[in-house]
Amino acid sequence: MTGPSAEAPDRRRGDPRMTVQGWFLLVLAVMSVLVALGTAVGSQMLHRTQVASDRLVQRVQPAQAEAYRLQAALIDQETGARGYALTVDRQFLQPYTQGHDDEKASAARLRGLLSGDADLLVDLRRIEDAAAAWRRDYADPLVAGATADRRQELDRAAATEAKGAFDRIRRLFDAQNAGLAEARDAGVADLGHARAVRNGVLTGLVGLFFVTTIGMTLLLWLLVIRPLAILSGSTRQIAGGDFDHPISRNGPRDIRAVASDVDSMRHRIMDELGSSRELAADLDAQALELRRSNAELEQFAYVASHDLQEPLRKVASFCQLLEKRYGDSLDERGQQYIDFAVDGAKRMQVLITDLLTFSRVGRVNDTDEPVGLDPTLDKALVNLASAVEESGAVLERPGELPVVDGDPTLLVMLWQNLVGNAIKFRVPERPSVITVDCVPDPDAPDDGWLLTVTDNGIGIPPEFAEKVFVIFQRLHGRDSYSGTGIGLSLCKKIVDHHGGRIWIDTTYAAGTRICFTLPAHSVAGRGDRSAVPLEEGSNA
Repeated sequence: MTGPSAEAPDRRRGDPRMTVQGWFLLVLAVMSVLVALGTAVGSQMLHRTQVASDRLVQRVQPAQAEAYRLQAALIDQETGARGYALTVDRQFLQPYTQGHDDEKASAARLRGLLSGDADLLVDLRRIEDAAAAWRRDYADPLVAGATADRRQELDRAAATEAKGAFDRIRRLFDAQNAGLAEARDAGVADLGHARAVRNGVLTGLVGLFFVTTIGMTLLLWLLVIRPLAILSGSTRQIAGGDFDHPISRNGPRDIRAVASDVDSMRHRIMDELGSSRELAADLDAQALELRRSNAELEQFAYVASHDLQEPLRKVASFCQLLEKRYGDSLDERGQQYIDFAVDGAKRMQVLITDLLTFSRVGRVNDTDEPVGLDPTLDKALVNLASAVEESGAVLERPGELPVVDGDPTLLVMLWQNLVGNAIKFRVPERPSVITVDCVPDPDAPDDGWLLTVTDNGIGIPPEFAEKVFVIFQRLHGRDSYSGTGIGLSLCKKIVDHHGGRIWIDTTYAAGTRICFTLPAHSVAGRGDRSAVPLEEGSNA
């Protein structure tokens, strides 16, 4: 295995480039500055527009209206004074006195509205001074000297003087109105200019923000998104099997570091791949050797099933011929020797047959198909018909066993060995009762079944619960129970081949209970258990 890539990660070399986080913080800072600048400029423009609008609406225009009220109050004074001088009727004095009061109030309000505007205040002071001079020189003496005897004389004298004096005030009215109109026009123009500047600045800020956003997006695409896309494409290409494809390193510092790490991982994968190829070559060689060994085993099995059994049959046959021909000449010990030879030959034949069956599990018959456990149990009971008839055993089984995935021949052998052992190791003094049960596997309730075969026989001591599944292991002598000690080891091999497990329930003390699991093919119904005499066959 080689070391890391020749080009070390950039972070180990002190790469001055910014990281992705740094670029995002920079973009965020620039956007924040733009937002703050836009907010400040926009606020300034809005304030300027508001000031211009307030001056026009709250000062200039109300000042115009107040000037009209001031002028109307002076005209009322002139009219009242002249009317009293002509009629000497005191009711004409009311407009005069009221107009004087209204003049004072309007002048005070107008002075407040025009504060800060010197030119318009000068016009107001001129009108006030002219009005005071008119009252002092003409209106007040005219009112004070008016009598019924002098009415005609006063009328003629006042006509010319009062008119000339008040005409000067009217000219001042025109000057004031012209000044206020000019101030209003200037306010309107200022407001329009402020609005135009405000709209232009805001439009420019929006355009600047838009252009900046595009620029920042382009910058992020060039510096972050594009390098990440290149790195992602390279990793996908390597994941697709192109381990020689180099990883390009560009972009911010952390992306370059990730690219360097990925490239180091690529080198590691290539090293491991080279090792795995060597291991695969070794495995191929071992597989070839295993196939050769299996072929030799098949050949040995053929020899064992044909060539070895033929001499055994001859030994048994000639021993029987010796017994038949020379039986009268042999004593009891000689007869016993011949019986031993015949029995040994027969047991050797059974042992060879069982060994062949054991070796072929999962090797010769490797069928995997949906198998109903009911038909396989029925076939096993048919094969055990003679033992069933001799023992008079009774089987309790569910109304319907499920369907599993497996080999039907091997499952028949499984049932045959389990039920056969239950019959063989029975207690002679009581009837043999064998119970088959099936429930969902507690460890895999959706994927498997737990099956049990329970009998009321002699039982198995707990200390031998594991030993009975070892080939050739016997708990009883041949003089007590026949057999080769392969039955339960064959059951274990069949269950293991189907992906299940098998064990002895050591908590059951009334006999033997063997539990095993099988994978489910489909959920089949399980009816009530019913007692069925074995000699009657099956429920098929």
